[in-house]
Amino acid sequence: MSNLEQFQSFAAKDTKIKVSGNNTVIYTRVSHFSQEDNTSLESQKKYCDQFAEKKGLNVVGYFGGTYESAKTDDRKEFKRMLKFIKQSRNISHVIVYSYERFSRSGVGGAKIADDLLADYGVVTLAVTQELDPTTSAGSFQQKILFLFGQMDNEMRRDKTITGMSELLRKGYTPHCPPKGFTNLNKGRAIDQKIVVNETGNLIRKAFIWKAKKGLSNMNIVRKLKELGLKIDKRRLGEIFANPYYCGLIVNGMIPNEVVEGKHEQLISRSIFLKANNIIAEKRSHPISHKGQDENLPLKIFMRCGSCDTPMTGYLVKPKGLYYYKCRITGCKHSQSAKKVHKNFAELLSLFKVEESDIPLIKKTVEAYFDAFFEEEMENTKLITKQATVLKKQIEEIEERHALGKIDVDVYSKFRNKYIDQLKEIEVKNENTLVESSNLEKCINYAIELCSKPSAAWEYGDVEKKKRLQKIIFPDGITISKQNKGVLTSRLNSFFVPIAMVVKALGKIKNGQSISFDKLSVLVSQKGFEPLTASLEGRCSIQLSYWPILRSNPSFGCAKIEKSY
Repeated sequence: MSNLEQFQSFAAKDTKIKVSGNNTVIYTRVSHFSQEDNTSLESQKKYCDQFAEKKGLNVVGYFGGTYESAKTDDRKEFKRMLKFIKQSRNISHVIVYSYERFSRSGVGGAKIADDLLADYGVVTLAVTQELDPTTSAGSFQQKILFLFGQMDNEMRRDKTITGMSELLRKGYTPHCPPKGFTNLNKGRAIDQKIVVNETGNLIRKAFIWKAKKGLSNMNIVRKLKELGLKIDKRRLGEIFANPYYCGLIVNGMIPNEVVEGKHEQLISRSIFLKANNIIAEKRSHPISHKGQDENLPLKIFMRCGSCDTPMTGYLVKPKGLYYYKCRITGCKHSQSAKKVHKNFAELLSLFKVEESDIPLIKKTVEAYFDAFFEEEMENTKLITKQATVLKKQIEEIEERHALGKIDVDVYSKFRNKYIDQLKEIEVKNENTLVESSNLEKCINYAIELCSKPSAAWEYGDVEKKKRLQKIIFPDGITISKQNKGVLTSRLNSFFVPIAMVVKALGKIKNGQSISFDKLSVLVSQKGFEPLTASLEGRCSIQLSYWPILRSNPSFGCAKIEKSY
């Protein structure tokens, strides 16, 4: 044993992710059952099989093969696949037709793919978007594609909601009508004919019993059961509280609005009001403990700085004030919701982009990413040059062997060595360059969200607030018990340079004209160094890492500190 071998145990460990083996699973899905009639699933499976054969991978399992919405990652077949991978411990790849087949949850899908690679050495590959997620460039491109899936969902959702809202305002029913009604022209958005059916005639009796006889809901449930209609007490209460039955439409898509419906009226409005007056007189209204509360949008999303536990909330009835609190008994960590919301809105304002600055900010942010692409091209040229040298060495050793200048053993040893090195370089070079054609769309989407981030959060409904929170801060936030500081371990990659540019703009605008060159110089001075921005001396945001583009492959690493 040499002297150096005695110190081998002290050597630094290789932390680079290693992908070993050639076992793969294939996941296919469609978004809706109506797609099962065409060849979508069959085509996905066919192309995935061909892709696996091309890559020399051994398919050991098929998952999906049905319709599952990818808006969330809580899917039966998808979860079954993840469980199989984690239990098998011998899977090296997951193959999908495209990354939107894997997930449309944006950063959520990206995190699942990252965790599979980091924890199990499993690479997620797409047939139509071939790249290498084990490289920094491939990882970056994969995350852009996941983000596009989420953006596409958001845009579709907004368009759908806008269209349905307009139909509702015109008195149409763009969804399945409530119990007791039938749409005789099913599938038509405008030419509807919604009439009362046999079940509706029994529900009409229930309204009359409630309004004119004052029967309890339990008695009405029993009487309806005798007539052949089984319905529970809770469902009956929902029916009594729905104005649709008296010819009116109310819906969460048109808040604070009541619209005359174009459907058949089941009962008169006087009967409806009288039935609900009786309900109001005889029932109590306990405080609802819903999973989502518009008064506590940061619930669960915000964690206790002492216990690292998702915080819940409560209402102090005498004061009418809401508070966030830690779930752990004995922690006694409680924060005023009003104060937390104010400070969170101030934190979001650090990302605010003025409309007049959008062209300049967009140009500067694009320059940041262009720098990354430029370096990747330089790396590719260097790798190509190395490959050329190796090919030349292989030709030379083959020529020397053919001329009898070296024996077979020497020839085989060095030729195999050069070939292995060449293969390693070719794998590294494969799909190294990231196509920047879709980068502009991602930057535009992020800048649009930053036009009025605080207002969008303060005045949006609870769903919009939660979406905005999750997009900018994928891992949520942590609130400190001692100094009331707010921390987060990750910031979405596309918002990091925006914050840096907004900060630089604040320094330039003191009576000076703003040009791209001046802004670019100020921002580039920071390079990939930490940035500190301030908000009227009360808030600060510190971006500790440039997102994903250097040695750190994690998506959007950033640390945010806020003090007030």
